[in-house]
Amino acid sequence: MSSNNMTSRLFLVGALLVAGGGLAFVAMSDMGENLVYYWEPTQLMEAGEDAYGAQIRLAGLVETDSLVWDEPSQTVKLVVVDANEVKVPVIAHGAPPQMLREGIGVVVEGTYTQAGIFEADQLLVKHSNEYKAPEEGATADELYQTLEQDFKTN
Repeated sequence: MSSNNMTSRLFLVGALLVAGGGLAFVAMSDMGENLVYYWEPTQLMEAGEDAYGAQIRLAGLVETDSLVWDEPSQTVKLVVVDANEVKVPVIAHGAPPQMLREGIGVVVEGTYTQAGIFEADQLLVKHSNEYKAPEEGATADELYQTLEQDFKTN
């Protein structure tokens, strides 16, 4: 056996051992404690005391007539509702996604407080992958107005 073949085989064995060790470490670590699950409002309410303080991703629709954007405080208030009509009030700080509006699917990541309010650290909008080109001659201001009209100002 040549020295070059032996070096290649040793390198391959070493690489496999390192990869296997890394995989074993990940499998044995407490990764379950760091997982964030998607819950719907019904599941959140069913969890009872276990829901308080846990890092959760809450998914549902923005309820009609619930979206309030307070620009001076950079606060968004909304209600997330699911198919069972279970509602969860949500508050998020920071500028909302431009596509946020009532009736659209959202995923909010954060914690549910004992006060019954979901405090979101992150607010994501679910949307289709369909692209619709703006009408010919539409200005940027006209495009933004279609988004702004969906917000109620506090």
